[in-house]
Amino acid sequence: MAATSLATLRSKIDADLRGRVASPFSYRNRNTFELVSTGIPEMDALLGGLPRGAMTEICGAACSGRTSFLLSALASRTKDGEVCALVDARDSFDPLTANAAGIALEKLLWVRCQNIDQALRAMDLLIQAGGFGMVAVDLSDVPTKTVRQVPLNAWFRFRRAVEDTPTILLLLEQEPNAKTCASLVVQLESGDARWQEAAPPVAQAVLPVPVATSRFSRTLPGYPFARLLRGFAVSGDTVRSRIQISEQRVINIRGTQPKMAPPHKTDREMFETETIWKTR
Repeated sequence: MAATSLATLRSKIDADLRGRVASPFSYRNRNTFELVSTGIPEMDALLGGLPRGAMTEICGAACSGRTSFLLSALASRTKDGEVCALVDARDSFDPLTANAAGIALEKLLWVRCQNIDQALRAMDLLIQAGGFGMVAVDLSDVPTKTVRQVPLNAWFRFRRAVEDTPTILLLLEQEPNAKTCASLVVQLESGDARWQEAAPPVAQAVLPVPVATSRFSRTLPGYPFARLLRGFAVSGDTVRSRIQISEQRVINIRGTQPKMAPPHKTDREMFETETIWKTR
């Protein structure tokens, strides 16, 4: 009796919505996306690219390559003339480093926030406004306990808001918290670091200094035990992927001609990130 009532109700709803909503009870396949380059060839080979109209989570601990991934993705999009937005939850973005990484800052809207509540509100407004090739939300400096308190329905709402749009929604976190709603989840881990010996032990040697200001940004005596970080290897692993790459889909790898998207791989890929230095 209950099954008959349910079938009758379904038929009535279907008849009432006919002509206004196409197949209201049919599942819409949202697994095929337009993919664009991450700016890192190794990650393009692993992921196929970043999906438009979907949410992507990039997760990892501190110094796992999250910022390098973010800067590369933004540089790739702004180089192609797209306007992007960055929601900086803890006001930690460095424009000098971004400029050195190749990001066209005139095409980047930087939203500086002080907490996760401001970041989520800004994220909502930017997605609803539209017109952005990428909306990146950096929650990597927010404590994981705080991010876990974001209700699941909020992530679903963000995913639905970005669907059927050309916008890439990119989340950076320490651990996957929106995995149920994300179409792509990537885990990054740091590998072997590369170090360079500092200046020889002569008085008042001039050392290379990082772009970001620090207490080592002045002329210092050379020390034989001093080392400068030049970069480190990063491994990327696909935790979850709902992406189905169609044979007709193409991706634009920066610096090359469009080519057929490679088959999705499940093994881990490695890439290297370089520290940006300058000399005084």
